[in-house]
Parts: sequence; structure tokens; C-alpha cells
Amino acid sequence: MRVREGGVEIETGEAFYNPDQELNRDLTVAVLRAYRDREPRAERYLDAMSASGIRGVRAAADGWTATLCDYKTENADLCRENLDRNGLEGEVVNRDANALLHEGLFDVVDLDPYGTPIPFADAAFANARNMVCVTATDTAPLCGAHFESGVRKYSAVPQNTDYHPEMGLRILLSALARTAARYDVGIVPIFSHVTRHYVRTYLDLNHSATDGNRAIERLGYLDHCEDCLHREATEGLLPESWESCPLCGSNRVLTAGPVWLGPTHESAFVEQVGEHVDDEWGSATRAHRLIEALSGELPLPTHYDQHRLCKEWGRPAESMDEFLGALHEAGFGATRAHYHGTAFKTEATVGEIREAVAGSAE
Repeated sequence: MRVREGGVEIETGEAFYNPDQELNRDLTVAVLRAYRDREPRAERYLDAMSASGIRGVRAAADGWTATLCDYKTENADLCRENLDRNGLEGEVVNRDANALLHEGLFDVVDLDPYGTPIPFADAAFANARNMVCVTATDTAPLCGAHFESGVRKYSAVPQNTDYHPEMGLRILLSALARTAARYDVGIVPIFSHVTRHYVRTYLDLNHSATDGNRAIERLGYLDHCEDCLHREATEGLLPESWESCPLCGSNRVLTAGPVWLGPTHESAFVEQVGEHVDDEWGSATRAHRLIEALSGELPLPTHYDQHRLCKEWGRPAESMDEFLGALHEAGFGATRAHYHGTAFKTEATVGEIREAVAGSAE
């Protein structure tokens, strides 16, 4: 199958190609452009699991010194053909990504495997200079829906809550922060999103033991009440789990962690990414909508779902603008979350949210 995307044309052959990931790839190019403004010395880009080579070909077309790597010989051959088809220079390596990473350094390492990226994280953080980009498509383990798998793969306890997209992102960031710290590397998430069935994050790297320690200090635990939906975050690697909910007294409580409690993006960088989105791209409208939501999103470790709350309270759900407006009038910060249309973030507790919304209806 011949595909045109982002100004390049590729043949997919028998390699895996997912058209639903076009937004992911478009945003990758926009992030690379914004990152080049941030770190102009960054030149070498590794597409570590290239398949058809579409991501690496697009990076090469955008001026990066691109290396496309795939362990399958037929995929590596396809990558060479696709670079040639577009008149682009680039290195193609028919190797296991871990083996290649341990033999040289790259400014930007992009991990986009099928399933969990964790088997490649050690090699990436040990051999990336500036940025590591990571996709995880195993959202069920990350979000706690496949609990044992999540514990095995991410060395953390995920819980399946109503803010499961946020849970998945923060479980992933926790695992990546702990992996990077083993190599005296600290991560700074500068752009992250959860879209459909995958998690994507871009991590700026700082290379010192102090930076690794600083990232570890961003870890902690989330306690969650299954009855009233109250939740609290606690910093530190030693959990102090609830025996019962401090708000309603229920003993149906969950503890998740260690999770990343720090910001998952930098708003200023997100806005710069938006400036580099090409309006001719297939996902441009979706990309701009996502970036607008991300740039204004409060950096809180959980979100609420308006419909879930209203169902819990036995009341009809008004428009999101009215709902958030009630919180603003009550003096609370509140913003939409990028995950879906009824997700929002606020520092207000469940009780304060209910009181604010009830008060506005009187």
C-alpha cells in the first residue's frame, strides 16, 4: 500500500502501519521542530522500531540526521526504499534496537514499540543525550485493568479508576523516571498526551545524579475512595495507605503507585509545539485541539469525570462550561482535561465540587 503523510510518500509493504497513529507522528514532527529551537545542537534522531520507516522518513525530511532501525530484514529493506523514494539521506540498521543503542549515542531516541516500551528504556536512557520519546500501547496494564501485567511490567501498583488515562500516563512516567535515575539521568516531561489506546510522552534529559534524585522526588502515591471518589496524592516512596476514606469513612479504598506526581508537560513548550503544526497535515485540526487543551490544563495528578460525579450525586449533568463556571465562581481553579470532553481538573475536593455546583443551581 502506498501512503502519503506529512509531505512524504511511503510504501508500507508487509510492515506494520497504523493510520490511526497519524496524530502521534504529526505531533512527533512538531515536537522535534520545537525541540530544535530549545536545543539547537540536537541533530541525530533514532527511530528505534521503524517498521515501514514512516516516522524516521518524516524526521529525515524535516532535516534531522535520521537512523532507522528494525530487527526484521524485510522492514529494514523497506526503510531504505522509502528513504530513496523521497530522495532523502538516512542510515538504516537491521539490528535489535537495544544492541544498536549500546554501541553509540543519539541526541533523540524515539521508542514506539508494540506494547510496553520498558524492555528498551534502559538502553535509551543510557545512550540518549537530549530527549527520549516514548509510546506505550499497553494501556490496560498501565491503567490497572490488567492489574498483574501492570505490576510486572512497570514495577508499580496501577489501579483502575475513573481517571484511568491519567493513571496510565503517571505509571509510565514513574517507571521511566526510575529507569533513567539508574543512569544518573533526570527526566523532565515537556509534552505528554493520552489519545485513544496509547500513551505518548517526550522527556527532556538532564545528566547528573542530582537530576536523577530530583526526578525521583516527583514520585508518590494516590489514595482513592471507590464510594465518594475522593482522592489524595502523597509524595515519597513509602506509602501511607488509608485504612478508610477520610471524607466518607468507606473502607473501599485503593492505593496506586509509585506514580509520577509532577507536571506531565510544560505549557510554554506545548504552545511552541502548536506553532510548528503544519495546517496541511491530516491530523492538524485534532492536533490544535489537543494542544489547546494541554496548554491550559492544571498540573494535577488526577482528573474528575463530570458525568461520573453527577451520576454519583443523582443529578443531571449541565454543560461543561456551566459546571466549570460554578467552580470558578466558588474560587477554585478548574480546567478541562485533554482526555475527553467531560474530564476536568481542579484542586477542589469532591465535597467542594458538589457544594459549588449545588450552590450555582439555587
